[in-house]
Amino acid sequence: MTSLTDVLIVGDQLELRGPIGGYFTWRVADGGPLLLIAGGSGIVPLMAMLRHRAAQTSNVPASVLYSSRAFEEIIYRQELAQLAEADSTLLVTHTLTRRQPPEWTGYRRRIDRAILPEVAWPPSEAPLTFVCGPTALVETVATALNKLGHDTLRVKTEHFRPCGGTA
Repeated sequence: MTSLTDVLIVGDQLELRGPIGGYFTWRVADGGPLLLIAGGSGIVPLMAMLRHRAAQTSNVPASVLYSSRAFEEIIYRQELAQLAEADSTLLVTHTLTRRQPPEWTGYRRRIDRAILPEVAWPPSEAPLTFVCGPTALVETVATALNKLGHDTLRVKTEHFRPCGGTA
């Protein structure tokens, strides 16, 4: 794939679209527990929530489930580790879908229905859940959470796909 800087010329027209979803913010006052599920760059808005939580020194329990293709592609890897190390009420779980370092002991697959009960609060805890990532991941997770009994009104989603393409 060639980057845009190699193909675009002055006068080319682009179609830009924003994220697909709804109101996607969290404040400490919204409560929890807080379940954040991301794939790839979908971690970006969730990281804003985690930074807000840390800045407010919130003790709302939070769990992050983050899917990346490879260890070196984990966005905010060090910051996530530092936040979790400094806060016993924050759990960060990674899953690597394509390449894992030899010493990797974490998950080695895409996020699916089987992984969710292992890292998420049960539906009876009514976690406030935010899911962000590629369309397929978001739809898989939202459907799985629904089938597991989670309140769909407490599951907020945001997804993306390439402009001009199909998901």
